[in-house]
Amino acid sequence: MQEKWLLAGLSVALLLGTCSALYEDQIKKFDWRGVNVGALKQSRVDLNHFQPRIIVSTHEGVVASLCVKTGELVWRQVLEQNPRGDIKLLQVSGFADDSSDTAAAPMGSNLGFDMLTVQGHAPALVRGWNTNIGALEWEWSIMPLNTERAQEALWFYSKSVLYHVMPAWRSHLEVTAYFASSGHSTGSTSKVMASWITPESCSLSGSFYICTDGKQLISLDLVSKSGQVIRTSLETESKGKLQALTGLNGVVVVDGKLISVNKDQSVCSGLQSSSFALGSFNYRKILAYADLTSGILKIKAVYLDNCAPLVELEQSLSFPEHFGTPSLNSFDCKQKRNGEGKSCQFLFSTSSESIVAVQQGRIRWSREESLANVIDSQFVDLPLADTEGTLESEMKGKAGDIASAFLRRITTQAVQIRSLFLHVIGLGPPPTDTQRAGLVRDSFGLHKMLVILTRAGKVFGIDNISGKHHWQLYLPKVNGFANNEQMRLIVQRTAKHFPLQPLCTILGKDAVNGNGVLYRFNPITGKAAEGGLIQLDYKIKQLSLLAETEKDFVKGILLLDASNKVHVYPQHASPLADGMYLYTADVKTSELSGYFVKYAGGQLSSTHIWNARLGGHNSEQQIIGVAGKNPIEHVHSQGRVLGDRSVLYKYINPNLVAFVTQAPDATHKSVLNLYLVDVVSGSVVFTMTHRKVRAPLSIVHSENWLAYSYFNEKVRRTEITTIELYEGKAQANNTVWSSLQAPPMPLVERQSYIIPTIVEALRETITERGITNKHVLIGTASGSIIEMPWHLLDPRRPIASTTQGREEGAIPYIPELPLPTESHINYNQTVARLRNIYTAPSGLESTCLVVATGLDLFVTRVAPSKTFDLLKEDFDYILISIVLVALTSGSLIVKHLASRKLLKQAWK
Repeated sequence: MQEKWLLAGLSVALLLGTCSALYEDQIKKFDWRGVNVGALKQSRVDLNHFQPRIIVSTHEGVVASLCVKTGELVWRQVLEQNPRGDIKLLQVSGFADDSSDTAAAPMGSNLGFDMLTVQGHAPALVRGWNTNIGALEWEWSIMPLNTERAQEALWFYSKSVLYHVMPAWRSHLEVTAYFASSGHSTGSTSKVMASWITPESCSLSGSFYICTDGKQLISLDLVSKSGQVIRTSLETESKGKLQALTGLNGVVVVDGKLISVNKDQSVCSGLQSSSFALGSFNYRKILAYADLTSGILKIKAVYLDNCAPLVELEQSLSFPEHFGTPSLNSFDCKQKRNGEGKSCQFLFSTSSESIVAVQQGRIRWSREESLANVIDSQFVDLPLADTEGTLESEMKGKAGDIASAFLRRITTQAVQIRSLFLHVIGLGPPPTDTQRAGLVRDSFGLHKMLVILTRAGKVFGIDNISGKHHWQLYLPKVNGFANNEQMRLIVQRTAKHFPLQPLCTILGKDAVNGNGVLYRFNPITGKAAEGGLIQLDYKIKQLSLLAETEKDFVKGILLLDASNKVHVYPQHASPLADGMYLYTADVKTSELSGYFVKYAGGQLSSTHIWNARLGGHNSEQQIIGVAGKNPIEHVHSQGRVLGDRSVLYKYINPNLVAFVTQAPDATHKSVLNLYLVDVVSGSVVFTMTHRKVRAPLSIVHSENWLAYSYFNEKVRRTEITTIELYEGKAQANNTVWSSLQAPPMPLVERQSYIIPTIVEALRETITERGITNKHVLIGTASGSIIEMPWHLLDPRRPIASTTQGREEGAIPYIPELPLPTESHINYNQTVARLRNIYTAPSGLESTCLVVATGLDLFVTRVAPSKTFDLLKEDFDYILISIVLVALTSGSLIVKHLASRKLLKQAWK
C-alpha cells in the first residue's frame, strides 16, 4: 500500500513539474536568439567516436561540443570572464595514437576525464569534463606566489602529469609537476636557468621550451633530467613569432616551415605553408596543410614518417572573401559508408572569427563567431514595394491643377493593372533580389534590416524578424580608434527617400598607418556604394553627423583630425558644418576640449574655445563612462504636471553630456564623480560624488533624466542612482534652446535604489514621436533583460504617501527595486556575457525594437505603454464583423420601417 501511495505521489510531482512553461504561442513569436561560442582557439575533431563531435575552446572562455554535420551546438559551458576564464590548455583524451596523453582514472578512483582544461592564472583552475554531456567531473586550483608573473605561465600535459611552467624573463624557468586528476605535487619545483628567454621570442611545444636567437633556436626539454640546452640552426633569421604544432613534441613553425628540436621527432622540413595540423590516416600519422591563393583554398597532406604526398586527401575549393584568411586548426578522417576510401573533415578558423568546416571539396557548414563581439548596431528601414514606391513618387511630384493630378492618378492605376495582368499570365518583369528575399517594408515598420558591426571588422545584414543573414562583408586591416574607441557605424541616408537607396558608413582606423578609413555601402544589399572603401590621409580624432543635404538627402560626416583640422565627407555638405561645435575627451587625463567650426571662403576651420580638466589636482581621475542623448530622440512633453496643477518644466538641454570619472582614494578606496557638462559652452551644470563605490558602471541619458548603476563597496551591493533636471515653473525659452544663452542652473532631483543583481547594461526605450512612456532596459550579469518602468526609478518618489504625490501619480519611495518575472523580456532565452543593449523606433508609436548583444544575440520588441495603436492578436474579427453587419442591417430595416410609418401617418 505504501508503495502505491509513493508511486502516486511521484507521478503527481512529475506532472506538476511539466506545468511550469510558457504558452506555445508566446515562445519566439516576436523574438529570436543566436547562440555563439566566440573565436576559435583550440579544437579537436573526432569522427570515429561512437558519438562524432567537435570539441572546441575559444578566446571568450567557452568550451563546447559541435555537431559534425551542421555545426550546431551540442552543449556549451561558459566559463568565468577573462582573465580568470582564459583557457591556457585544452587536453582531450586520445588525441595522439600513443599513450602519453591518456586520461583513464586509476583503479577505484572517479577522477578520470574525457577532457581537461586549465584556465586563469591567479588562481589557475584545472577541471575535468565529461565530453558526452558537458558535465564538470572535478576541479582543483593553485594560487601562485607571484601573481604578476603567473599571467605569463604555460601548461602542458604528459603521461597523466600536468606541468606548470613559470617564466622569469631573462633569468630562469620554474617548472612544477602535478598529478592531473588530484592536483597533488609530484615533488619540488625545479628551476632551470635560461637567461635568453623573452616574451616575444619564445613558445612552448609539448615539453620543449623553444626560443629564437638570431639564426638559431635555443630549446630546453623540461621533462628531461639532463637539462641540456639544444641549439638548432636556421637558414635565415626568424621574422615572425614561433607557432607550436599541436600533437608533435618539440616541433614549431618558423616563417611557414617546420623545425624540430626533438631528435626523436622527424618532420618534413621542405614543406612551406601558413597553417599545419596533425592527424591520422590508415593508422599512420599525417600532416595536413592549407593555403589560400587567389580565392582558392588548397588542402594537401603528407605522411609524417616518409613525407610522401597523400593524393587522396588533396582538395581545392573556392573560399568566400567574407571569411577572411583561413588557418587550419584540426581535422579527422573516417571510413565512408560505402567502404570506398575515407572522408576527412577539416576545421578552419579565420581572420574574421568564423569557424568553417570543409569536407569533400566543399564548405559543409560555417559559424559566424564574430557576432560574439558586436560593437555597433543599427536598424535600417526596408525599401518600399513597387506600388508604394510609385505612389510615393506621385506624392512627391510637383503640384499642379486638379485635372493633371487626376490624369496622373488614372495613368498610375492603369500601369498597375497592366503589371498585375502581366504578372498573372507570367510575362511580368522578374522580382528584384530584395523582393525575392522578402525585404519589403511592412505597414507598421516592424520589419527592418538589422546591420551589425563586429570587433573583427565583419558586417552583417540580418532580418530582424527571422534572424536570417542576408549578406555579410569583411573589412580586413581596419581597427578601432585610439582612446579605447571602437569602429563606428553611421546611417547617412535612410530608405525614406525613394527612389534613392539607403546609405551606411563605417569609420575606423587603418591597421598599418593609423589613418582614417571610410567604407560606404548599401545596408539592404551589402554592396559597396558611392566610393566604397575610402582611405583618408589623416587620423580621425572626433566625428559628428550633420543635417541632411538638399541635394541627395545624405547626412554629412564632420571629422576632426589629429592636428585639429576639420573635414566633411561628402565635401558638398561642408556649408552645413558652419556654426557646429565639437568636443574631445581624453580618457586617461580626463581633459575635455571644445571646438567651434566655421565655414568661410569655401574652407573649414576650427577654433579651440574651451577646456576643462576633470582629473582633479593630482590628475588621478580617469573617465570610465560618457553618455550623451540619442540624436533621434523626440521629447513629447515639455513639463510635468504637479499636484497643484502647476507645471514643472524639464531642463531639456540637447548639448548636455554626462562624464563619470573614477580615482583611488586613501580613505574611501575608490571615488566616483559624475559631471554634467554642456559641451557647447563648456560649463559644468551639475556634479556629484560617490565614495566607496566602483565599477562596473552603466549609464543612460535621455530627455531631462539620467540613470547609472555602480557597485557600493561599503554595503557590497549594486545600486542605481537617478537624476532629473528641471528649469522650474517658468521656461526661459520655449522655442529654441541655446547653450550660449542658457537659463540658470537647473533644479536637481536625485535618488538611489537597490537592485538585487549585477547590472551590465542600461538603455532607454525610444519611439517615433516620444509619446509612449519611457522604460529603462536593464541587462544583468545572469543574462536576463529587465524592463523597468521609469515611475519606479523616479527620483521624485515621496518618502511617505502624500496628497500631492498621489495627485502626481508618484509611488511612495521604497529602496529595493522589484524584479518580477513578467518584467524579463527574454524569459528563458538567456544572453550569455550580455554587454550592450541597442534600441530603435518602429513605425508604431507604441513599439520599440530591441537587440541585446554579448556572447549571444537576442532580438525582440517591447511596448512600454502596451500596443494602444494596434489590435490584439486574439481580436475577434468574426464577432465584430457580425455585429457590424447586424447593426447596419438593423439600421436599414429600421429606416425602412420608419419611412413606411411616416407615410401611413401622412395618409391618415
